[in-house]
Amino acid sequence: MISKEIKIRVEKLRKTIDDYRYRYHVLDDPEVTDEVTDSLMSELRKLEKEYPELKTPDSPSQRIGGKPLDKFKKVKHRLRQWSLDDAFSLEELHDWEERNLKILAKKITNKEQFKKLEKELTQYTVEVKIDGLKIILEYKNGLLVQGATRGDGKVGEDATENIKTIQSIPLRLNKPLTLTVVGECWLSASELERLNIIRRKKGEPELANSRNAAAGSIRQLDSKIAASRKLDSFIYDLNWLEEEQFVDNKEIFSPAGQSEELNFLKDLGFKVNQEFRRCNSLKAVQKMYEDWQGKRSNQNYGIDGLVLKINSKEIQDILGYTGKSPRFAIAYKFPTEKATSVIEDIQLQVGRTGVLTPVAHLTPTLIAGSMVSKATLHNEGEIKRKGIKIGDTVVVHKAGDVIPEVVEVVIKMRTGKETTWKMPTTCPVCGGEIKKEKILDNNKKDSAAYYCANPNCFAVEKEKLIHFVAKKGFNIDGLGEKIIEQLIDENVISSASDIFTLRQGDLEVLERFAEKSADNLIKSIESSKNIDINNFLFALGIRHFGEESAYLVTQEMLNKDSDLFFGKYQIGKIKTPTDLIDYFNKMTKEKLLEINGLGERMVGSLIDWFAREDSQKILKEFTEFGVQFTKESIQITSNSSNSSDDKKLLNKTFVLTGKLETMSRDDAKKIIKQNGGKVLSAVSKNVDFLLVGSKAGSKLKKAENLGIRVISEENFKKIIRKVFR
Repeated sequence: MISKEIKIRVEKLRKTIDDYRYRYHVLDDPEVTDEVTDSLMSELRKLEKEYPELKTPDSPSQRIGGKPLDKFKKVKHRLRQWSLDDAFSLEELHDWEERNLKILAKKITNKEQFKKLEKELTQYTVEVKIDGLKIILEYKNGLLVQGATRGDGKVGEDATENIKTIQSIPLRLNKPLTLTVVGECWLSASELERLNIIRRKKGEPELANSRNAAAGSIRQLDSKIAASRKLDSFIYDLNWLEEEQFVDNKEIFSPAGQSEELNFLKDLGFKVNQEFRRCNSLKAVQKMYEDWQGKRSNQNYGIDGLVLKINSKEIQDILGYTGKSPRFAIAYKFPTEKATSVIEDIQLQVGRTGVLTPVAHLTPTLIAGSMVSKATLHNEGEIKRKGIKIGDTVVVHKAGDVIPEVVEVVIKMRTGKETTWKMPTTCPVCGGEIKKEKILDNNKKDSAAYYCANPNCFAVEKEKLIHFVAKKGFNIDGLGEKIIEQLIDENVISSASDIFTLRQGDLEVLERFAEKSADNLIKSIESSKNIDINNFLFALGIRHFGEESAYLVTQEMLNKDSDLFFGKYQIGKIKTPTDLIDYFNKMTKEKLLEINGLGERMVGSLIDWFAREDSQKILKEFTEFGVQFTKESIQITSNSSNSSDDKKLLNKTFVLTGKLETMSRDDAKKIIKQNGGKVLSAVSKNVDFLLVGSKAGSKLKKAENLGIRVISEENFKKIIRKVFR
């Protein structure tokens, strides 16, 4: 039996240590010295060892896990994790604001509503952009249950044990809520210097920069290593909040604005960067931008720009997302880091569509913490415009993960020995003819692209296959660039469909392959056959047609309310690659061009690709080899049909409050969306109905004041019955 006094002592120790942790690591206001905290922690560990039944997952002693992991497991995010579009000038911000105004005007036809929302659209919450590693944290009933990296946005790596070592991240929230939050993990400049001093003494290579060091720390299989590096965090987004949660008999709702959300996160116990501002214009944003450019070097954490978010959650819901990023937020990046280097040579790189890109081979130089030896020169016209020669000293800049680029020539460094580069007449890989193609760029100006005219060019085929098996495509693990090159060299494969004909015996006879590795690759190929339709369209490598374009098209083609949906039964046919042939044969450029975000080049390329005999042949082969689309990716996104009854909820907007008796709020939301309606989180004049359950909150009073129609669960069910009559 454990005495009551021991239980009380353990609980007191936990609470006291956690309070000291919060004051030190979150408030930056330490109440006691490290020696005091260390002594209390030592006593807690001793008691938990003596009485293991008292050990709990949220105990401060659990911040460092047990034995090292063998590998990180993959975890699927509850919600897709988006990346932000970048802006590098005030002009680009004005363009972004103008686009949002146009989208708002298109979606809100009521002039009075639009006038009100137009003003709110230019009310921004602006935060400093931390140069760290994105982390996604899940809490259940207030307890941290999972910490993950972003990964590809849909699937990340479970880094819970390492994330627990970050002292500024609470293991238990101040309120017992179930939610998901997003933030940034970072390493301070002072900690980076401390680690590098130790590494220098040991003769180990230094850590290049804070961001890479933070990412590397989170990916350590031994959490003790992560703990030794004293990582920190800032949380900035409430990603998901479970419905119908009550604290002290009061229902907890998502905040109505971004600045309110940051304060909400702070109240829960998260460390929130307090350097955010409410800006009522882009002029005010620019002032903040200029202020931070001058003082960012004085901070102990890396800052590479600002993040603008439209404050109103209502407007965020209306604007929504593109295929890869939120429309309501943008990163305003500081000028990128630059360095000089010498162009030792210019060589052509052959892409998957045959396009030839000149690449500068540089004297290796350190930029933004990484060694750069190559930089893109884009095209022949760009080389001529900038007057670039082999042997030139040039300015190179690198923006985050973007490919390094030659910005300008340092003319004064010329010696007279520099040589002019000329576009070859034959492909450097296969010796095939090089052709010139005139295209219109985004500014409607003529531009020239050179490409290899040989359809069987080794480099083109290799790049196509690398694109095909990439994570955003079929995601075939174990089929990297070197293996693909080997399989082509050995005449084992020559096209994408050949991949699905591979057998274990075909691989075991090849160098680099043993029985196990061959078996693993075959299993990976087999599992890839069940593929998301978005990933499939991307994997095809259609020219000018990428990840975002694929997403935009599939969202329309699977929506019954769209002109791209052909009749009641058409959706049931799109299950395999072959089904896409008939679909796109019926499609017109005019219909596709109505999709916001698609241009003439990508639409024309898409239609032309599906019309070609060789394309149709390979689609049929994919189907024969068992490739099919996942059920989730080909679900209908609306249940509307041509009857007037079926359109009862079309474009009607709902907000839900209180507890429903005969269905969950998630079920109610699903029914609304399936029948053409929309669900918002906040009450405003833009809402048609407030669906009310028991223990309704403040939303009810606000709806009554605005004259919004309030309906009970019973009346809602009557509406549903009418819809399905």
